[in-house]
Amino acid sequence: MEELKNEIDIHNASESLSQNNTPEESAPGNNIPLQKELTSSPDELDDEEAVYPHGLKLVVILAALCLAVFLVALDQTIIATAIPKITDQFNSIQDIGWYGSAYLLTTTALQPTFGRIYTIFSIKITFIVAIVIFEIGSLVCATAPNSTALIVGRAVAGIGVGGLFSGAIVILAYCLPLRKRPAAFGLIGGMWGIASVAGPLLGGVFTDKVSWRWCFYINLPIGAIAIAVIVIYLKIHRANNPESLTILARVMKLDLIGTIIIIPAVVCLLLALQWGGTTYPWSSAKIIGLLVGSILLLILFIISQIVLGDKGILPPRFFKNRNTLLAYVFAFLFGAGFFALIFYLAIYFQSVKGSSATRAGIELLPLLISTVLSSIVTGGLITVIGYYTPVMIFCMILFAIGSGLITTFSLTTPFASWFGFQIISGIGIGVGFQGGVLVVQTVVPLVDVPVGTACVSFFQSLGGALFISVCQTLFQNGLKSGIEKYAPQLDPQLFLHSGATEIQQLLAQLNQEEAIGAVRQAYVEGLTRCYWVTTACAIGSFLAACGLDWKSVKKGHGQEKEIEKRKEQKSKIANGGEMAL
Repeated sequence: MEELKNEIDIHNASESLSQNNTPEESAPGNNIPLQKELTSSPDELDDEEAVYPHGLKLVVILAALCLAVFLVALDQTIIATAIPKITDQFNSIQDIGWYGSAYLLTTTALQPTFGRIYTIFSIKITFIVAIVIFEIGSLVCATAPNSTALIVGRAVAGIGVGGLFSGAIVILAYCLPLRKRPAAFGLIGGMWGIASVAGPLLGGVFTDKVSWRWCFYINLPIGAIAIAVIVIYLKIHRANNPESLTILARVMKLDLIGTIIIIPAVVCLLLALQWGGTTYPWSSAKIIGLLVGSILLLILFIISQIVLGDKGILPPRFFKNRNTLLAYVFAFLFGAGFFALIFYLAIYFQSVKGSSATRAGIELLPLLISTVLSSIVTGGLITVIGYYTPVMIFCMILFAIGSGLITTFSLTTPFASWFGFQIISGIGIGVGFQGGVLVVQTVVPLVDVPVGTACVSFFQSLGGALFISVCQTLFQNGLKSGIEKYAPQLDPQLFLHSGATEIQQLLAQLNQEEAIGAVRQAYVEGLTRCYWVTTACAIGSFLAACGLDWKSVKKGHGQEKEIEKRKEQKSKIANGGEMAL
């Protein structure tokens, strides 16, 4: 009789909440997980309500997450000032795009899968495994004997990153209520910014004073510290604990088919974008075959996700909610614009301005420091006012203006201009990394946070991976046409297959030192095309932000309101029981 009473109580609670849901709360991605959770035991619901740690324990956990984010951000930016020297050693300027794309490719392809893994397996163990994989990739990069090995190492490190950043955000969701998360996101964003500032500087110092290989060796001790802290202090209790299932049962819940399809689909697309117009003509059979293969695989992937539904790595119901859909569009375009800018801005200072790697890192400080401060300030501002939409709109306006001004960079751009334009862009960039995550975590229930967050990271990385390749093609084509225009006596292929800082040495070998200005102008031609891509993506991010609803993190649309309803429903059930007695 007691079991029957519990079933009736849970059924009534579910039915009552379903009747009280607003149309928005009944939208895909909101009430479905709630209905599923209400079929769980009352004890599980209590565990979820008591999930948030406090005091010193919370501080230590946040410190561990900051260390993990520091690893990811440092690895993404430290290579920027090292790339020219790497291309010098390996004679691999044609591989510049792959140093970023290989990393972002595996990150992108596996982030949705990591979202499922965090839902099905232990969050703590999965997070530690991701760090270990990242460390292995870093070691491969540090000991790489050639460009191919370096690209492989970057790809392995990218696998780990696929679970690191989204894992940090998932853990944060289980450590803080929604209304307090923007400030924590700002803190993590600040750590990202600090690592971004330290990255180019450390990369420049290592490259000039020791070796570019230390750009990767440095990850090993930092990762070891992060693992130790997480092992000792991180404990997560969740209502939908999957550990009662066998390992095989949990593996069967992973969308292995979707993962197997999406990886070659993205690889084919990246290869087509990387090779098209440079290695092979766009009309060649190889490029057309890669594009057609990518399209067919993407269609097959979409079909698989529709068939699998909530069991897929990209559940279709998330795309039926306008706010989550726009969050993904925002993340995709922002990632595309940001990574295109950060990768090709360092080349401007070293190739066009003739700066050393260390000096180029210093010259990037206006962009990176303004990004740090903006991330912290916007996170705190959203916590205070509650609304993220106006902040995202304003920041994307600044990002578009700043990157548009950067397209005017030339051989003679004065200090005040390149300094100020970077600051404008950096202030706009600050909110970008937390914007999409905030939207998703506001409108979906806590049980959906791992998958929803992984989807944001997926589209952000996908945008970066695709558009770094796009920019590589635009840069090489611009460099080639620029040399043909300004220095027709020179063979463009010599510069396409040399290092980005070897201009003067190469011209000296050809007895063409007087052509240095013409060649640098050709570099400007190629780089400007990349900066226009960033500007277009920033404008697209602005439009996506304009389409978002004005929801407040203080009102807990997806999660805290859900918990309050549970408490209220339990209270009604308890009062009803007392009246019956």
